[in-house]
Amino acid sequence: MGHGHSHGGSLPAGTPAGRHKTRLAWALALTLAYMVAEVVGGLLTGSLALLADAAHMVTDAGGLALSLIAIHFAAKPPTPGKTFGYLRFEILAALANAVVLLLVTAYILYEAYRRFVDPPEILGWPMMLVAVIGLGVNLASMRILSGGTSDSLNLRSAYYEVFADMLGSLGVILAAIIVMTTGWRVADPIVGAAIGLFIVPRTWNLLNEAVHILLQGTPAHIDLGRVRSGIEAIPGVRRVYDLHVWTLTSGFDAMSAHVVVHDLAEAPSVVRAVRKIMKGDHAVEHVTIQVEDEALAREAPQLAV
Repeated sequence: MGHGHSHGGSLPAGTPAGRHKTRLAWALALTLAYMVAEVVGGLLTGSLALLADAAHMVTDAGGLALSLIAIHFAAKPPTPGKTFGYLRFEILAALANAVVLLLVTAYILYEAYRRFVDPPEILGWPMMLVAVIGLGVNLASMRILSGGTSDSLNLRSAYYEVFADMLGSLGVILAAIIVMTTGWRVADPIVGAAIGLFIVPRTWNLLNEAVHILLQGTPAHIDLGRVRSGIEAIPGVRRVYDLHVWTLTSGFDAMSAHVVVHDLAEAPSVVRAVRKIMKGDHAVEHVTIQVEDEALAREAPQLAV
């Protein structure tokens, strides 16, 4: 084994999001079934709050469909040209969902300003009816998706979109009540803007997380200093360099490092110990270790860390 690479773990047959494919399919079916009615209702009633909710519903349908497509590609096996397969497709889908949602929110805020200056006529009761139905659909979709949000960034992005729509439906109901009881039409664009502003922080966090993964950032739950000290505490290990831990897709982290040892004959036991530490202490099973002595380490170009 000496100075060669040693791999622990293998690419997964599926991804965490893939295990919840049925949840996404059901949520998409519910969203599509209601989406057309909500868009038509928003146009007929003249309500910006309802149109804001409808816009999010449209992006939900697109996001859920994109998530399902991502799962399909992520399940494809690795090839010589793509040795990690299409696992990153799920992260790209989450990134696309976040960007689209931010763009839609920007448009809603612009439209809210325009309608605040010149409030249009609004039909309160139809607006209320559409919003109540939408609330039921959104709650059902949230229930379906909630079981997989802790496993997958892709599924979490879909859940956030549906969650935003649920809040939007509540906002539309509130706006409808105000319009019907007081005639204060400005309540509609105010609620529409509030819906957009409320989801911005969550969407921004999702965007940052997706970008962090695409930039090979260290997973939030990994303390790289602790990883290093754990490996360097192994008997026979002198030091560690070019240590990297990154996320390929939600639920699948990988690690690589150069481990300098006193005696290359100890390489097999050192590799086993590193694998044990990474799996037991950090839940990382895909481990790539290059074991070297000091002479070999001096010859190797060092990236960082």
